[in-house]
Amino acid sequence: MKTVKKPVNKKYIIIAAVVLVLVAVLVAAFLVGSQPRSGSVSDELTDAVLHEEKKVNLFGWEVNPAVISAFIVTAILLIFAVCVRVFALPRFKEVPGKFQLVIEKLVDFFDNMARTNSPHSNGFLGCYIFSAGCYICIGTLFELLGIQVMATNGYPVTLPAPLSDINAAIAMGFMSYLVILVGGIVKSGARGLGLALKEFSLPISMSFRLFGALLSGLLVTELVYYTISLSIVLPVVVGVLFTLLHALIQTYVLVVLTATYFGEVTEPRAHSTAKKKRGKRALKAA
Repeated sequence: MKTVKKPVNKKYIIIAAVVLVLVAVLVAAFLVGSQPRSGSVSDELTDAVLHEEKKVNLFGWEVNPAVISAFIVTAILLIFAVCVRVFALPRFKEVPGKFQLVIEKLVDFFDNMARTNSPHSNGFLGCYIFSAGCYICIGTLFELLGIQVMATNGYPVTLPAPLSDINAAIAMGFMSYLVILVGGIVKSGARGLGLALKEFSLPISMSFRLFGALLSGLLVTELVYYTISLSIVLPVVVGVLFTLLHALIQTYVLVVLTATYFGEVTEPRAHSTAKKKRGKRALKAA
């Protein structure tokens, strides 16, 4: 009997080829050896945080490179929103296509989160957390593009994520707190104002959570890039993983915190009292 040889699956051939290429590149990277950069690693990390040396000229002003990133990300989101509203939305059908399905799922995700955490008032909240979530996610992923500009000192600098600047992170934290504060005043009056003011540390915690998480990924990547022998493959893997994780996690964390606190300060007094009574009964039963 003749034995019939099964054809080798092309998928396994492609995987094997990719693995061999990665192994070859890693071996070559380590054979190159490391060469010191101009400046210590402390100087590199300090400049990555404060941007005292590598600033960018913007209409005659020396600004943090994150400012340029913020303008670009904002322009991208606004242009995309206008294009969707003008060209895509009028063509949406009852049976959605792929693009329409993605947009609807994204909107439903934030809308359901607003309804779940703030069932009594969620119209504006859904719009805000959708906008803030998209800005945080797209802004964090923006650094993967690796766009380089020339600094005022003549050295190239890669545009970072907008929220890796402490000023942008503080602005996002205080903006979220302002939405919570105004929502509490509009829906619950003095009681909502008191509940919002009680959480006076919320904008600081939001700001530093965003800034610390995004900055940690930047610093890890800078440390890996500092050694040339590791700057061929490893920074790509480390940078992509850190960026993707931070984009998803920080978007979810800020959105959930904003929606949760907004729901607390806008909750009607009757519902709040009933909830406290149920909590007390549960404690007595326990």
